[in-house]
Amino acid sequence: MRFKWAACYVWGIVAVTMTASPSLGKEQIFSIGKDYPVVKPGDVSSDEPVKNVVYMIGDGMGFSHIFTAWVANKGKLNLDGFPVAGMARTWCADKVITDSAAAGTALACGSKTKKGMVGLSPSGERLDSLIVHAADMGKSTGMVVTCDVTDATPASFFAHVPKRTMAWDIASFLPASRIDFLVAGGLSKLQKRPDGRDILGEMKKEGYSIALDRAELEASTGGRLCAILAPGHLAHPGERGDVMSKAVKKGLDVLARNKKGFFMVVEGSKIDKAAHKNDLGLMMEEIFDFDRTIGVVLQWASSHPGTLVVVTADHNTGGLTLLGGDKEKGEVICHFSSGEHNEAAAPVFAFGAGAEKFTGIYENTDIQKKILEAMKHDSARKESRKKACHQKHLGEVGLEKQAVPLAQITGFFTALYFRVDLFVEYCTIL
Repeated sequence: MRFKWAACYVWGIVAVTMTASPSLGKEQIFSIGKDYPVVKPGDVSSDEPVKNVVYMIGDGMGFSHIFTAWVANKGKLNLDGFPVAGMARTWCADKVITDSAAAGTALACGSKTKKGMVGLSPSGERLDSLIVHAADMGKSTGMVVTCDVTDATPASFFAHVPKRTMAWDIASFLPASRIDFLVAGGLSKLQKRPDGRDILGEMKKEGYSIALDRAELEASTGGRLCAILAPGHLAHPGERGDVMSKAVKKGLDVLARNKKGFFMVVEGSKIDKAAHKNDLGLMMEEIFDFDRTIGVVLQWASSHPGTLVVVTADHNTGGLTLLGGDKEKGEVICHFSSGEHNEAAAPVFAFGAGAEKFTGIYENTDIQKKILEAMKHDSARKESRKKACHQKHLGEVGLEKQAVPLAQITGFFTALYFRVDLFVEYCTIL
């Protein structure tokens, strides 16, 4: 018996060694060559009611990843433009080390759940995500990710499955989802499925326009859009180019047409995948692409008061350590201590309306709660203003707190028409 246990132990070590990245624990050097400029966001009031929310998730991006990227880009990142920072604990309901499914559910739905579960409570009850809450408030919604749309983090915003590996089932939630603007990969899960369903065909029936390449995405003019740009995950930044930042900018402009505002989630999905592989160069390119996209969002938010931008991560991947480097040259020397996630708290950055709520140390579920509270406050404020304005108009034409016949109601609207100032005030809050 002892021999069997010893044999199993030795074989376990051998198996882990064989599957570990060949770069694990080895020093790696990355040099950026040409650094990129960062934006200087304008001064905006954090007291402004939150109308729009851009929720940005760097999958696997911890504090060490961010500082390493800062050194590599010669001492600057667009993340430097955020005036507010915090930290979020990432443990899940049944493990101290989370995965993207449980962490994604926490960030999307505000509830701790078990490892591997998507959009469900630990007992299996469905959880509403921020996309659902925003849509219920009349806001438009969007999602831009660089991975397969059935991957754990994006799935947490629209699907409900007990296991993150149930990709076919996750995709089946898309036609009835509340997402208005979607850019992702994952075409192989939407067509030629084992169950015979044509998910894209079903989405067309739900009013979506379908784009299957970047040209079709750029040519789209509005309305509900589903852009699926790859069979699985999108290519790495060197091949895909600036599609993430361009897609996000287009999404911002399209969704902002809704006077009630919007909610958009953006994920730099493949930071995590490169960190799992201990590929420093690829990971840095993914972080830079994400940070450039952050710059686009900051610039947009600076000129659109009432926009809250929150950047965070679902967890920390790879145990990255910066051993040295040269900020002037944009060179870093690093090694990875693992190919997995760890316990490190996730960074949280906030900019714009309501940003001050995100200081401190808290649970990852609290990020969702803070965003939801901010959106609810804006919705309640508008309803209160509408009611107050309505009462004011009634008082102006002498109809307040009266039962009025049809003739007087007609008179009210006639008076409202001639009182242009009241008419304009009423319309601006609808």
